[in-house]
Amino acid sequence: MKTFAIAFSLLLATPVLASTATHEVAGIAWQKGDVAAAIALAKSSNKPLFLYWGANWCPPCNQVKATIFNRQEFIERSRAFIPVYIDGDSPGAQKLGSQFKVRGYPTMILFKPDGTELTRLPGEVDAERYLQTLTLGLSAARPVKATLAAALRDGKSLAGDEWRLLADYSWDTDEAQLVPDRKLAETLLKLAAAVPKTQPEVGARLQLKALAAAATAETPPALDKAAGLATVQRVLADPRLARANFDVLVNYAADIATLLAAPKSPERAPLLAAWNKALQQLAVDRSLSTTDRLGAVTAQVALAKQAGNAALPPALLKQVRERVAEADQQTSNGYERQSVISTAAYTLTEAGLIGESDALLQAELKRSHSPYYFMLSLASNAKKRGDKAAALNWYEQAYQKSEGPATRLQWGSSYISALIELAPQDEARIEKATQAVLGEVAATQNAFYERNRRSLEKIVAKLHAWNQDKQHQAVVQRSLGQLGGICAKLPAKDAQKPICQGLLKSA
Repeated sequence: MKTFAIAFSLLLATPVLASTATHEVAGIAWQKGDVAAAIALAKSSNKPLFLYWGANWCPPCNQVKATIFNRQEFIERSRAFIPVYIDGDSPGAQKLGSQFKVRGYPTMILFKPDGTELTRLPGEVDAERYLQTLTLGLSAARPVKATLAAALRDGKSLAGDEWRLLADYSWDTDEAQLVPDRKLAETLLKLAAAVPKTQPEVGARLQLKALAAAATAETPPALDKAAGLATVQRVLADPRLARANFDVLVNYAADIATLLAAPKSPERAPLLAAWNKALQQLAVDRSLSTTDRLGAVTAQVALAKQAGNAALPPALLKQVRERVAEADQQTSNGYERQSVISTAAYTLTEAGLIGESDALLQAELKRSHSPYYFMLSLASNAKKRGDKAAALNWYEQAYQKSEGPATRLQWGSSYISALIELAPQDEARIEKATQAVLGEVAATQNAFYERNRRSLEKIVAKLHAWNQDKQHQAVVQRSLGQLGGICAKLPAKDAQKPICQGLLKSA
């Protein structure tokens, strides 16, 4: 918590983005220019600060814009705080990401006027739940970090709203601010067990989130599977509870089902049947967004594939085609389409309908404000078909057409990785791509922070693995020499210099 207050103090003295203008976007007075000025404004006006970190191409970011930020309730509520938008491709954005410990797009954080982090808001829930969580955060008596400590120490001291704030905290974008990744599932299980009996719905939600964390952890913690199974079955059997927890039921269906009921176990078939029934209801629930309804269909596909059938049931394939066609035809908002088409194409691909996924994606290239995002999906489809040449062509096009320094570095990293994987013998093409990406790095401000740093780590690791037998020594040495030249030009006191030098050492 102290770290964020210090970061705010530093930013007050150092403008980090070029423009100082206040932008009116959908009725919201987004501060998009000088973040330091926005922080100073929050402090002087004694208003909380709302930080939104995103990217133009990001489907979940566009989903938030289309379903939350455009709502009148959010617009009116935004007058109670200072809203700041940091685009990941803005000058200085990745350095800010490192300071504020934000990594995934979108991340949304609420700060007190003095810079203390209050809570992180969940982008995966529906608008109503999001607005409820925002209201709870704005009225919270203490930061969520203090609330968590109190809950783990003595849950009886927490008010009902504090338990709800913990249940709807954005654990997916916590970045170990509250809990180390390795202890997340264990911590959520403790919270679920500590929830008062008078709040069964909060307890169920925390239990579901604990199961999701356990199911996706590298080393799952010890847990009472029978109790977990009972909670899941209770939620699935209650349409109201299933709707309230749709995000977990949709996004982690296959993971949690595998965790709780092993294949061929007696519990397996009844659990999958109940889950599918709940998903079928969610897939036609008009209170959910189009993307979320499609997600319910995707989850049905994932569960059907887990059942071990050689092919998906014809009825499910029919449903996939119908839901995708309906979503495509009825979604006209450009922001929403970025999310809807991404989910629809993925659903088709997962259902084995790759040709239909390709057709949907290629049609969207002409409509999307960020077509290069969909080119990566086309590359992935071609790779699944075994068409290496087509896959590399799409990866290359995606990199060439991508926009923004952080995005271009990320897309360039994907292109280089694909070349090394699919055409390891093509030294000339690999070297050309690496030189091009590193050439852009040399001209990029703050190239060694946050997402930029991770993209460079990926490139160096791929080059190292490619040259494990020393067959590509000359190419790799020239590439690392180019990176070394970038390191050498960084000032001795620049915090990026040891990061850059560390990349060289790792190779």
